[in-house]
Amino acid sequence: MSSEQPVCAPKQVGGQAVIEGVMMRSPRCLTVAVRRKNNEIVVREQPWKPMVPPALLKVPFVRGALVLFESMQNGYAALQFSASQYEQDLPEDERTSEAEGSGGAASRLGMVLSIGLLVALPKLLAWGAGHLVGPGLSIADPRFHLLAGFFKFSIVVGMMLLMRMNSEMYRVFQYHGAEHKAIAVHEAGLPLSVESSRQFTTRHARCGTTFLMVVVLVSVAVFALVLPLLLPNSSGILTILASIAISIPLMFPIAGVAYELQRLGARFADNPIAQIFLAPGFLVQRITTAEPTDDQVEIALVALRQALTNEASAPALSPVSEPSVRTFPSFAAFATEQGL
Repeated sequence: MSSEQPVCAPKQVGGQAVIEGVMMRSPRCLTVAVRRKNNEIVVREQPWKPMVPPALLKVPFVRGALVLFESMQNGYAALQFSASQYEQDLPEDERTSEAEGSGGAASRLGMVLSIGLLVALPKLLAWGAGHLVGPGLSIADPRFHLLAGFFKFSIVVGMMLLMRMNSEMYRVFQYHGAEHKAIAVHEAGLPLSVESSRQFTTRHARCGTTFLMVVVLVSVAVFALVLPLLLPNSSGILTILASIAISIPLMFPIAGVAYELQRLGARFADNPIAQIFLAPGFLVQRITTAEPTDDQVEIALVALRQALTNEASAPALSPVSEPSVRTFPSFAAFATEQGL
């Protein structure tokens, strides 16, 4: 691809892997590109505007939870689109009948599962483990929170390893690696090409996987400090259940703190201290990303190039309900239209 790239600050661009494709979002545009089995590239593009007032997105420790919720909404919508394209290549009897508007329900279900796996289950496991080796650990005991943090980390890593064993999810992890490589090319100011991407790793400091690991670390510290103050001199299963109920609303400020810490770490990613802080996230990214093929990188570059092109020409936007969808017979056809 040409070295003449549309102007957009590199750190204003983010993305997500989807089924056989990649979603890319610039400050005012969102694009999803997927590849069909017949090698066609389907591109869904639309103007994008934050769902929350821009002023709130500038407030440290508040914007993190808002950005997380917004990213989940965008991600589910992109996944839904990619799934609909994927199903078109399946036999009729293997297609599902889910409605296009089910993204909101999926988002709420995902939130419930996340709370269960990252808040409730680790505390219950830590409480049970404490009783297996002794009289149990109280909420005031730092060992309880360290043990809960260990279980939380183990649950996340275990889920990712199981997902990686699935062939279809492994391809999603490859597209995750392609997304990181494409963004790295943009950040380096290099031509958006497959050749440029080959010099970059599949790991990235601003990845959602790293954010999740920072949330785990911050939650251990916050719960260890706050819960003993709110539940002093108490123990037993009712205390654990009460701590779970208290921990759920605490996840919002925890997300806010984690977001700011990750931004700081990504800003100084070359600093040795920042590298130590980001190490758990990079470690888990070895699971959630895989080396992509050239054709997978092509899809990431299509999504990124189209988002940047639209960003360069986008006026002041209001929310748009109907995105546009275009189909290119091949990557070469897309490159020809772009004049590359």
